[in-house]
Amino acid sequence: MQELDTVIALSRTQFAATALYHYLFVPLTLGLSVLLATMETIYVVTGRDIYRRMTHFWAKLFAINFALGVATGLTMEFEFGTNWSTYSHFVGDIFGAPLAIEGLMAFFLESTFVGLMLFGWGKLSRGKHLLVTYMVALGSNLSALWILVANGYMQKPIGSSFNPDTMRMELTSFTDLIFSPEAQAKFVHTSIAGYLTAALFVLGISAFYMLRGRHLELAKRSFRVAALFGLFASVGVISLGDALGFINGSAQPTKLAAMEGLWETAEAPAGFNLIAWPNQDEQRNDFELQVPYLLTPLVTHGFEESIPGVKDLVADAETKIRNGIPALTALRTLRENPDDAQALEQFEAHQDNLGYALLVQRYAEDVSQATDAQIARAAADTIPPVATVFWSFRVMVGTAFLMMAFLIVSVIYSLRDTLLEKRWLLRVAPWMIPVPFIANEAGWIVAELGRQPWTVYGQLPTWLSASTHSVEYMIFSLTGFVLLYTLFIIIEMFLMVKFIRLGPSEPAKAPVADSGPHRHSSQWSEI
Repeated sequence: MQELDTVIALSRTQFAATALYHYLFVPLTLGLSVLLATMETIYVVTGRDIYRRMTHFWAKLFAINFALGVATGLTMEFEFGTNWSTYSHFVGDIFGAPLAIEGLMAFFLESTFVGLMLFGWGKLSRGKHLLVTYMVALGSNLSALWILVANGYMQKPIGSSFNPDTMRMELTSFTDLIFSPEAQAKFVHTSIAGYLTAALFVLGISAFYMLRGRHLELAKRSFRVAALFGLFASVGVISLGDALGFINGSAQPTKLAAMEGLWETAEAPAGFNLIAWPNQDEQRNDFELQVPYLLTPLVTHGFEESIPGVKDLVADAETKIRNGIPALTALRTLRENPDDAQALEQFEAHQDNLGYALLVQRYAEDVSQATDAQIARAAADTIPPVATVFWSFRVMVGTAFLMMAFLIVSVIYSLRDTLLEKRWLLRVAPWMIPVPFIANEAGWIVAELGRQPWTVYGQLPTWLSASTHSVEYMIFSLTGFVLLYTLFIIIEMFLMVKFIRLGPSEPAKAPVADSGPHRHSSQWSEI
C-alpha cells in the first residue's frame, strides 16, 4: 500500500507539473488570438497602416507562444493513457470524444490558419487575411471549449451512466455533456481569463517601449487597444468567476467549504472569511478575519440558504459510503454471475453511491467488512487540502481585482492621451505581466486540487485511477518532464525577449488591396 501511495503521489505530481507548465502558454494563446483579430479588424475598417504593423508584430509573439504551447500540450494527452489507465478505461468513451473533436476540429483548424496568418501578408486581400486571423482565434477558443467540456465532466459528471457489464461509464447524452453548466461556465471564465492575460502582456510591453521612447505610435495604440480590451475582460472574468462559484457550490460542496474555510455549517447570513489560517487536523481556523453577512449572498445569490461546512460534509460522506458498500459488493457478485437478479436489484438500489464505496476500498479490501474507523478515514478523505485551496482562491480573486483597478487607471490615462506623462504607470505596467499568469495558476489549483479525492467527482477516486508503474519509473519520467518543460520555458523567454528587443518590423508587403474604393468613417480614423 505504501508503494501504491507513492506511485499515486508521483503520478499526480507529474500531471500537475505538466499541466501547470502547459497552462502558462494556453491563456496567452487564447487572448492574443482574439486581440490580433481585434487589431486587424480596426485596420481593415479604418485602413490605417499602423494597425497592420501592430497585428504583424504581436502575431510574431503569438507564434512563439503557440508553438511551445502545442509542444507542452501534446504530452498531456498521452499521460491519460500511460499514467491514468484505470481512469482512461472507466470514462474513455466519454472523455475521449471531446478530446478527439478538439484534435480534429479545433487544433487542425488553428494550426492550418496560423501559417496563413503569419505568411499571408502580401498574398491575401485584406478581407481574406482578416478571415484567416478570425479562424485562428476561433480554432484557439474551440480547443479550449472541447478541453473544458472534458474537464467539466470530471468536475460534474453528466450525460452518462455506469454499465455493470463493461465496468465503464457510458455516454447517454452528448448534448448534456456539451451543455453542462459546469463546462460552459468554466469555458467562458477560462477564455476571458486568457483575454485578460494577453491584454496585460501587450500593455506591459507597450509601456516598455514608451518608457524608452521607441515605436511610440505603435506602443500608444497597442496600449489603448489592450487596456480597453483588458478592462472588459476583467469585468467578465470576475462576473463569470462568480457564476462558476455559484455552480460549484451545489456541484462540489466540499470544494466550496475548502475555498471559504468553513468547518461548521454557516447559517444565513454567513460572514466571509477574508483571512484565515485553516487547521485541517483539528478542523478549525486558528485565526480568521470575517466580513459579516457577505458570504451567503456571494455563494447562494440570496440571504436564506445555509452553507454546509466540512464537519457536516464528512458526516454526509460517511452515510454515502455506507450506502454505497452494498452496490460494490453486488457489483462483485455480478462480475462472477451477470444473471444474478438479486445482486442486480441491490446494485441498482445503491449505485448512486458506488464511488463513495470505492473510497473505503483503499483501506479495506473487503468493503463489506470495513470497520467504522476505516469508513471514517475514507469520509475524511473527501475534503481537499483546505489551506491550499483557501489561499489559492484568495490569490486568484485578489489579483483579479488588482488587474481590474490597474486597467481602469490605464484606460483613463490612455483616453486622455497623457500616458507619457504618467511615468509611474508605465513603470508599473511591465510588472503587471506576471499577475494574470499567477491568477491563472491559482485558479487551476482551486479547480483541480479542490476536486480531490476524485478524478471524476463522486464516481472515481484518484487513488484508483492511476496506472501500476514502479516508483523508479515515475521518478525518472517526472524528472524528465520537469527538465524538458523548464527548457521550454527558457526557450520561450529567450525568444520573447529577443523579439521584443528587436521591436516591430515591416511585413514584406501589405495585404493585397480589396477591389473597389476603400471607405472608412472619420470616427474610426481617429482611433
